[in-house]
Amino acid sequence: MPTEVRPVWQVVRYLRELLAHDPVLADLWVGGEVTNLTTAASGHMYFTLKDAGGQLRCVFFRSANIGQRGLVANGASLIAHGAITIYEMRGDVQLLVDFVQPAGVGAQQAEFERRKARFEAEGLFDPARKRALPRFPRRIGVVTSAQGAAIHDIQTVLARRWPLATIVFRPATVQGDEAANSVAEAVRDIAPLYAASERWPDVLIVGRGGGANDDLSAFNEEPVVRAIFGCPIPVVSAVGHETDVTLADFVADVRAATPSAAAELVAPDRLDIVRQVDALRARQEVRVTRAVAAAREATDGTTQRMARRLPDVAPLHRGVALHAEALRHHVLRTTAEARERIAGTVSRLHALSPSATLERGYALVSNADGAPISRASDVTPGDAIEVRWSDGSHGARVESRS
Repeated sequence: MPTEVRPVWQVVRYLRELLAHDPVLADLWVGGEVTNLTTAASGHMYFTLKDAGGQLRCVFFRSANIGQRGLVANGASLIAHGAITIYEMRGDVQLLVDFVQPAGVGAQQAEFERRKARFEAEGLFDPARKRALPRFPRRIGVVTSAQGAAIHDIQTVLARRWPLATIVFRPATVQGDEAANSVAEAVRDIAPLYAASERWPDVLIVGRGGGANDDLSAFNEEPVVRAIFGCPIPVVSAVGHETDVTLADFVADVRAATPSAAAELVAPDRLDIVRQVDALRARQEVRVTRAVAAAREATDGTTQRMARRLPDVAPLHRGVALHAEALRHHVLRTTAEARERIAGTVSRLHALSPSATLERGYALVSNADGAPISRASDVTPGDAIEVRWSDGSHGARVESRS
């Protein structure tokens, strides 16, 4: 069977793909001394890392080396992070560098700094995106281990300071190979999980109690950092003790030294609130008392000024009273005089009335129609007449007229 002859480019590309898919070579830290350093006009840096047993070509492109160029110099001992690849045009195996640190820095710390620089360049730690914590949270989310002391400490502090809040707990594995994915999944799940039932937390605490650096490493992993960055509610990072620093602290809206401190940050002290309300009430009472006193003083002053500017009406009151009294006497006197005049007139009218005349012995003669007859010439013999005295009347007929 004939042997297949492959072109060079195909072999080189195959090798490149093999290197790209190797989990060790695609994410690699290499330590050595810098030699053969060349910096191109474009800003790309080319050098060799070597030690007593070998050497490795390196390329550090401008987009990755900004801010780190001063660390790369001939003779410098470095540890460099990158991926092993092959330059197809020359068939050279090389390290595609994306981050460097001086030799002497531990690999774990160097990886921490590399991730920190990358996330910072992406804007994940930008202070402008930090959100303020709610002042009076109704629901407080917590992502931590169900078996650790952190959840107990948080519950104890919240029960003492702010028992009005409901704790929305999402347990997660916080240590070991699966910890990063477990914490990230819990952070991503807690908000939409409870939003569906209208129990959306107002704030989220993510963390764990103290431990060795390796125990806290899950909170430096990319899944956790990106989950916190994408969380729709403010996040408080509470990992380890005060001296422990993780990448979760940088991406969170607020860092707390411990889980207990995180509980104190997210919830107010109810006793402090009571004291503040009492103090506010006292200040308001003082303000109201002062305002009322000032208003009363202003009113009294206005009344006094008005009194000084108004005319003295007392003499007018006295004059009106005198006139009223004189008018009353005049009315009484006039009324009495009118009564006397009326009585005299009545008396005279009575004396002149026919009835009064009849009482004096006279008689009233009238014809058949009732008309008075005052002269003898007004009748003729044979006329019927009526004669009225004071005590009665009689009919009569005229016999003759003399």
